[in-house]
Amino acid sequence: MAYETQSYAHHQLTLEGREKLTVSGVEDVERFDESMIVMSTSAGTLVVSGENLHIGKLTLDGGELHVDGQIDAISYEEQRYGKGGLLGRLFG
Repeated sequence: MAYETQSYAHHQLTLEGREKLTVSGVEDVERFDESMIVMSTSAGTLVVSGENLHIGKLTLDGGELHVDGQIDAISYEEQRYGKGGLLGRLFG
């Protein structure tokens, strides 16, 4: 039996004030605590930082995550390329 991974083409962020964030296209939550949540999305690694952050709802089947708390920053980590760098990936 072949194992298939699901790709989330749809990625969206919805921020209500600075207290509620909904993220779609979530593939995995890599780590979290009250000051930072790091997640893999279909658009790359997303980092949410703030205070008193809580994951209210996480559905990996649907790729949706709800975050409550004081959200100070939302950023994507820089893509890192494997051996050969960008040119190796383009021509490899």
